[in-house]
Amino acid sequence: MATTTRHASPICLPTAAASPFKPRAAALACLLACTSAAQAQSTAPTASLAEIVIQSSTVTASPDVSGFADQPLATAPLSATVISSDQIINTGARRLSDLYRLDASVSDAYNAGGYYDYASVRGFVIDNTYNYRREGLPISAETALPLDHLARVELLKGTSGIQAGTSAPGGLFNLVVKRPTQNTLRSLRLDAASTGNALVHADLGGRLGDNRDVGYRLNLLGERLNSHARGTEGQRALMALAMDARLSPDSLLEGEFEVSRRSQASVPGLSLLGSALPPADPRININTQPWSQPVVFQNFSGSLRYTQAINSEWNWQAQLGRQRLKTDDRLAYPYGCYEPVSDEYLFSYCPNGDFDLYDYRSENERRNTTAAQWRINGTLTTGGLQHQLSAGALTSRFTDRGQPQADDPYNPVGIGNIYTLPPFAPLAEFTDPYTNRTERSTEFFVTDVIRWNDQLQTWFGLRHTRLDRTSVRTDATRSTAYTQNVTTPWLAATWQLNAAQMAYASWGQGVESEVAPGRPRYTNQGEPLPALKSRQWELGLKSDDGGQRWNATLFSMVRPASGDLLLGGATECAADDSCTRIIDGNARHQGLELGGGRTSGAWSYNASATWIHAERRSSVIDPALNGQRPTNVPNWVLRANVSHALAAVPGLHLGAHLSHEGRRAVLPNGSLQLPSWTRIDASLRYETRLQDQPATWTLAVDNLLDRRFFKESPYQYGHVYLFPNAPRTVRLSLETNF
Repeated sequence: MATTTRHASPICLPTAAASPFKPRAAALACLLACTSAAQAQSTAPTASLAEIVIQSSTVTASPDVSGFADQPLATAPLSATVISSDQIINTGARRLSDLYRLDASVSDAYNAGGYYDYASVRGFVIDNTYNYRREGLPISAETALPLDHLARVELLKGTSGIQAGTSAPGGLFNLVVKRPTQNTLRSLRLDAASTGNALVHADLGGRLGDNRDVGYRLNLLGERLNSHARGTEGQRALMALAMDARLSPDSLLEGEFEVSRRSQASVPGLSLLGSALPPADPRININTQPWSQPVVFQNFSGSLRYTQAINSEWNWQAQLGRQRLKTDDRLAYPYGCYEPVSDEYLFSYCPNGDFDLYDYRSENERRNTTAAQWRINGTLTTGGLQHQLSAGALTSRFTDRGQPQADDPYNPVGIGNIYTLPPFAPLAEFTDPYTNRTERSTEFFVTDVIRWNDQLQTWFGLRHTRLDRTSVRTDATRSTAYTQNVTTPWLAATWQLNAAQMAYASWGQGVESEVAPGRPRYTNQGEPLPALKSRQWELGLKSDDGGQRWNATLFSMVRPASGDLLLGGATECAADDSCTRIIDGNARHQGLELGGGRTSGAWSYNASATWIHAERRSSVIDPALNGQRPTNVPNWVLRANVSHALAAVPGLHLGAHLSHEGRRAVLPNGSLQLPSWTRIDASLRYETRLQDQPATWTLAVDNLLDRRFFKESPYQYGHVYLFPNAPRTVRLSLETNF
């Protein structure tokens, strides 16, 4: 892969988490103007922006999502994973969930074929609205996020109160796009799979102008989609452009824009047959009615970043981002069954495989995010101590708009069966109101890294957030509106044991915001609950001497839970004033993460393992849950990759990958467990030359042993979903320059 050049300031500007734009635009403009004026009056010498060279195969930049002024990842007091563009290509990843196999702390959390991705990090399902960033700015992940134009994917593990105003605990993803290259790049990738997938991807880069002050990076992609499940033909396309312009020796303007579209029928998850697991057949697709339509995701994302050096120690940066999503969500949806033997309605399938089938369609969903951030970064020495400071403001606005949907229980079409699925007539009555949401947040943050001596550093961060959120259904019912202010601190200390090894300890908080649904059944309808603050402590050891690296992290996280408290002898939350939404105890996840890697001669390996002890605590609504393991949380996970270069055939590399996930609870009471599973993948990679250009051929076999198992079992609204692993799949790819 070619070497790319990223421009930044002398102190390595972070592009950290971002914020909402609309309500405070005037304040941000004022801050920019004041800072520019102060710079013009400064008598300090101006420092030009230096170039930072980043090898795409070994990204060494610290995560932009860290929340602190740029620090080398090896010395940051947090657990994070950086997945490079080379790793994305080598794994054959098409979606974010394909990358979970590279980190033992991440697992699936409802990843249906043809739909968007959910992730569980350290056992907590992260939020697709609040736990994702692009170039450090917030985006919604309620869409199909392309990976082909990314330089790297960053995953910060743990609570994220210093990186985001509100977010679920567990982790935070940041997508970093490929930057313009210093030298001319013309790269072509062709990929085909035994499922019928076929991909063409061109990656073009270089610099323009007499002084080469303008750079560009253009990615163009088209793919025919298909999978092992029946009826999943589709297509996707991507056009992504990144540019930068050095406006002066001490200022840099960067922009990143992308347009993507994905159209493919979704594959609904299976469910229990009464109280038993169904066959783990990956070819079953219930969404094959004559009227089934593909799910269509359309995505525009763009951002601008301006960086200005003030002097050799200080700089400021302004960012503006915009995301526009359009979704047509369609599915022949199986849910529940009336079981005549017991004369009750099951929230699983019937023991014989029967289920109720619904025609679900939600057309023209539109989600828009506008975000802006201003921050100043620099170093200051007082009393013999060096401070690395960062402060700023973030503001964002998110809207979710839709129209009445065709949804259950309004559109039942018949009774199906997983073994013999007959065709039914559609019943698309768009009568179920959609909930429109508007969310604004304004955030102020400050961080300080203090160097006490050559061994000891302390880290301090504080973020204050003001939330304004409203929602109302399209029929003008169930309206809610509230404002909430939250402050989240973060503290850490690092001790450099020697040149290669470091120990650290950290403590922090994260926060989530919840409002009681605006339904008459709730006595507190439309009222916000107290801020749900999660907290975490973490102890870690890191070692990196260049040829060998390893890490060990011990963590403990506590997250508040909410639920419906039944009132007056009510047996369910259905009648008016029959329940109250309350904070009901918490979930505590404690665990150990181990990881390491080494390259020695012809051999290269990396591996990670995570053990999680998770339990529900202090529930008053259902005390039987206390002490139980939450559903779909494996007790331990192992990932390992090995590569060997064959001396007998120069350029030929053998590779193998192993993923193992332990048992997990299928039902909240722990009465049914999903068995552990193991998957092995293998690859051959041959580096050669075609017409005097470097070229790489790759032959890969996923699920080499063709094992059949359920890889995940998410539990939502009283219903178990089961997603089988894909069968053996063969991929052949060629990557070359032209």
